[in-house]
Amino acid sequence: MSKINKTVKALQNIAQDPSLLNLVLNDRNVKKKEFLKKYPHLETLPQINLLDLSGGSFDETIDLCFLDGGSIPTDLALLKTLAKGKKSYFEIGTWRGESVWNVAKVINDCTTFNLSEKDLLELGVDKKYADLHGIISKKNPEILHLEGNSKTFDFGSLNKKYDLIFIDGDHCYEMVKNDTEKVFQHLVHENTVVVWHDYAFNPEKVRYEVFQGILDGLPKNFHQNLYHVANSMCAVFIKGDFKTKAFESLQEPEFLFEVNLKIKK
Repeated sequence: MSKINKTVKALQNIAQDPSLLNLVLNDRNVKKKEFLKKYPHLETLPQINLLDLSGGSFDETIDLCFLDGGSIPTDLALLKTLAKGKKSYFEIGTWRGESVWNVAKVINDCTTFNLSEKDLLELGVDKKYADLHGIISKKNPEILHLEGNSKTFDFGSLNKKYDLIFIDGDHCYEMVKNDTEKVFQHLVHENTVVVWHDYAFNPEKVRYEVFQGILDGLPKNFHQNLYHVANSMCAVFIKGDFKTKAFESLQEPEFLFEVNLKIKK
């Protein structure tokens, strides 16, 4: 099929179903071009690896359910690694609750913040989807589950700063920017570590809508403390002197992860 015929066919399909236009507007290459107009010098974040973040010895055991929408094993292992030595943890966006469930094995003071079931249903989601939120984390009575909309919630009312914060709510640009701004306005102290999930679609493909939300929501003097954690879908804000390397979309592996799977009820 010629390019002209493809264009005509595409326009006919969009005319019949205008929502298909969102596929074009949300295309990764479109988002990347928009991003580079504002940040032409910053196509990706410098990479830091798990070994450096863990002090040279990385060995984590994690629980996960391997279902849709969850974190990959290295994302959860990253959180457990960063949790060591910390006393408090806060996350925005709970889903099934795998992340806070794992962190709670290291930190006793863990809080999650998520839309209520009523809010979720009003968005038109399936009730089963709404019911699954926190299905794992709510099995730990020590985890505090807060409900609200991060767009309108007064985080200052918590009157608390946290050592480790995980931002994993709505991944559209506006909400990533909103959540980032709120966290840095109200919840961080001098040495807080902040992690964003889905900075990347996968460890080798940056998600530019989220990336721009992070940068626009973060004070510019903090941009120098941002890294992409290699082998994960996460960006991290952390202060310190770290060895980094340039991000590559096609990477030659430097090491393998040893994985031992077993089923836990």
